Amino acid sequence: MSEELLAFVTGKSAAYLRAHEGESLDDATRARYHELAARLEQGEPLAYVTGSAGFYGREFLVDRRVLIPRPETEHLIDAAIEHLRGRGAARVLDVGTGSGAIACTLAAELPRIRVDATDASPEALQVAIANRDRLKLQPRISFFLGDLLEPVAFKRYDVIVANLPYVPTGEGDASLRYEPVCAVDGGPDGLDNYRRFFERVAPLLNPDGLLLAEGAPPIADGLLALARAAFPQAAVTLERDYGGRERFVKVKTPG
Repeated sequence: MSEELLAFVTGKSAAYLRAHEGESLDDATRARYHELAARLEQGEPLAYVTGSAGFYGREFLVDRRVLIPRPETEHLIDAAIEHLRGRGAARVLDVGTGSGAIACTLAAELPRIRVDATDASPEALQVAIANRDRLKLQPRISFFLGDLLEPVAFKRYDVIVANLPYVPTGEGDASLRYEPVCAVDGGPDGLDNYRRFFERVAPLLNPDGLLLAEGAPPIADGLLALARAAFPQAAVTLERDYGGRERFVKVKTPG
């Protein structure tokens, strides 16, 4: 039996289950386990089966309305925290917030910042709001429904984070079929959303600001070119994840 799934079904910790390995399950619990295990066998991600996913040391509610937060995205959190720590009050924008994992994590890690977050999906924002409220971050995170930067076009930010759909149409592994197409599909070359984003984002980023845009190796060169064209005076670099893969673009504007 899958230890993670068994822990979810029984409500027991992994340590408890290991210590009571021979303990039998009642019929209802066993039936529930096999029902959920069948979904896993069909390829459905564990996070959707259990309704939650871990991200940066916290659990977030997730379902098929939102993309499952990935460990690779934690690199953006690290970079934003490094930039903001010690600066006091600051304003942060999370574009394409989905489950709200980035917005909520930054607000929780940096108690003096305020975060705006946008998403074009009202269903996704329902999940994001639930995560914000569950983590008691209501006063410092505002969610806006709309396309990319449109809802906040006249605001200015010290940090902007974007994890937009970047998988080229028809590509990606089989597990992506369970996730919302609007959160995955980046068009023929994976860059459709980022083209529109970089066309509009420069006026929103303050001097001595930081922009972080997540991608993946197949779109890395294109993402870097878009960032450099949008911010010709800024320091623009392509950063790698722990596996050495090209993962996100970092833009630092002059002070």
